[in-house]
Amino acid sequence: MDVKIEDSWKNALIDVFSQDFFHQLVTFVKDEYSTQQVFPPGKEIFNAFWHCPLDKVKVVILGQDPYHGPGQAHGLSFSVKPGIPFPPSLLNIFKEIKQDLGKDMPPNGDLSSWADQGVFLLNATLTVRAHQAGSHQNKGWEIFTDKVIQTISASREQVVFLLWGAYAQKKAELIDSSKHLILKAPHPSPLSAHRGFLGCGHFSKANQYLESKGLEPIKW
Repeated sequence: MDVKIEDSWKNALIDVFSQDFFHQLVTFVKDEYSTQQVFPPGKEIFNAFWHCPLDKVKVVILGQDPYHGPGQAHGLSFSVKPGIPFPPSLLNIFKEIKQDLGKDMPPNGDLSSWADQGVFLLNATLTVRAHQAGSHQNKGWEIFTDKVIQTISASREQVVFLLWGAYAQKKAELIDSSKHLILKAPHPSPLSAHRGFLGCGHFSKANQYLESKGLEPIKW
């Protein structure tokens, strides 16, 4: 089966695409798109992979579900297209960047510029029904994205993994901490941001680590 995904990822995940769970996942997703309103648009499901090839990954930010409101999700975790109001978690991310780095709020919530610099914005589940959070969980996406995380851990070195919230932090067991930096904090959601996400300093810490390895820092 031909999955439209950037070549470096396609080559690294070729065995995954041939597994039974992935065929079942594709069948499920195709059926959902043909019978329901599903986000993001089909051509944007693998946006994170197109923006950030495997050999360019410097930082991984793991989300859980795509946004499920109209026009929000476009295949990059936490990101929304220009013209869409900032969701609460994204607003807190920008607040922390201002506190951490002194950078003002950006004009929009499109994080494509991060992705193009090597920030891999991966959701654990890559699709969702409109207005139904978690509706595509436990259908196979998590098996796929766990394999993606393991692939980054095994094939790359000196990548910063930002794990926000309990769900993301469980993924630490997939990552080789002897050759990567894992930073953990509460989730940026309004429910938990004040318990330690705001003030975590992850954006400056990520850049300090990258620079210590001779790598270009991210322009957050």
